[in-house]
Amino acid sequence: MSAEFELCPGRKIGGSNPCFIIAEIGQNHQGDIEIAKKMIRMAKDCGADCAKFQKSEIEHRFTKHALERPYTSPHAWGPTYGAHKHHLEFSHQQYRELQQYANDIGIFFTASGMDEMAIEFLHEINVPFFKVASADTNNIPYLEKTAKKGRPMVISSGMQSMETMHCVYQTVKKHNPNFTFLQCTSAYPLPLEHANLSLIPEFQKEFPDIPIGYSGHETGIHVSVAAVALGAKVLERHVTLDKTWKGSDHAASLEPAELAELVRAIRMVEMAMGSPIKQMLPCEASCHSKLGKSVVARKPLQKGEILTLDMLTVKVAEPHGVRPENIFKLVGKKITEDLEEDATITDAMIKG
Repeated sequence: MSAEFELCPGRKIGGSNPCFIIAEIGQNHQGDIEIAKKMIRMAKDCGADCAKFQKSEIEHRFTKHALERPYTSPHAWGPTYGAHKHHLEFSHQQYRELQQYANDIGIFFTASGMDEMAIEFLHEINVPFFKVASADTNNIPYLEKTAKKGRPMVISSGMQSMETMHCVYQTVKKHNPNFTFLQCTSAYPLPLEHANLSLIPEFQKEFPDIPIGYSGHETGIHVSVAAVALGAKVLERHVTLDKTWKGSDHAASLEPAELAELVRAIRMVEMAMGSPIKQMLPCEASCHSKLGKSVVARKPLQKGEILTLDMLTVKVAEPHGVRPENIFKLVGKKITEDLEEDATITDAMIKG
C-alpha cells in the first residue's frame, strides 16, 4: 500500500484514506471574480475537497514575442495572446480574496503555479499544497525550487514518458517526501482510448512509496470513477458553470450536476471496495441459512461404520453440518450413531 501523508491540514491522502477530489476551476471563471466565487461555492456544494485555480506571473511565464502574437481564436479575450492572458489573470489581492472566501465556506484552496514567481506568491499566501501542471513536470529547475519549499506537491504527468517521471521522482524526492503523481493525458477533451487508465497500476508498481492519482480531461464521469476503483488517491477534474461559455477548457469540464454525481459515485465505489479479506460476512448469513449446503448421508448408515466417499453426498440440509469442502476429510473416519438417508452429518458424529 502506498505511503500516506497530509496533503492539507487534517486531510491525508494515500493508504486507506478516501480519494481527494480537486475541482479544477483553472481559468473557467472568465476573468470575473464573482463567477470565481460562485465556482468555489459550487465545488463545495458538490462535495469536492479542494477548489483549484491557475496562477501565472505572466511576464515570467511567457516571452515578449509570445505575448505580442495575434490571437484570433474564438476563445480569445483580447487581440493578442498577452491581452487574452491578462484578462483571465487575477491580481494578488484578488487571489487573497478568493482564498479567504474558500476558507470562510470550508473548502481547501490552491492553484497551479505556472512559473517560479507564481510559486513564490502561492508560498507567500500559504496554500496547503502546490499543483504542478503537466507543462512544468519536466522543468527540473522549477521542480527543485518548488520541492525545496517543503509543501506537499501534486504532479501531473501529461506529455511525459515514464523515463521522465523517474527523473521527476528523483528530483523531488531529494528535497520533499510528500508528493503524488497523477496519470494525465493532455488533450481537451480527451478521447477515451487515450485515457490510459492502465497506467495507474503501472505507476503504482514503478513508485510504490507514493500515492498515485488521476487528472482527467475526458467528458463525463465514468472514466474518473474507474480511475478511483483502480486506486487513484487524488482525482482532478475541470469544472464549469456552463460548457457553452467561451474558453477552450469548458468542453472538457464538468457542470455542477456532473461534479455532484461524480463525487457521489466515487464515495459509493470507495464503500464498495470493502475488505481484501475473503470470508463469509454477517450479511450473508440469511442466504447461507437458506441455501448453504452440508454433507449428508447418501444412504442409511450404522453406528461404527467407516465412512467411504460413496456413503456421502452434498445437499441443502436442515440442520447444517459439515461443510462441503471438508467432505474428503470424513473418508476413513467412524460414524458414532445410526443415520437415515439424507441425515445431516455433523462434526459431533465423527470419531477419529
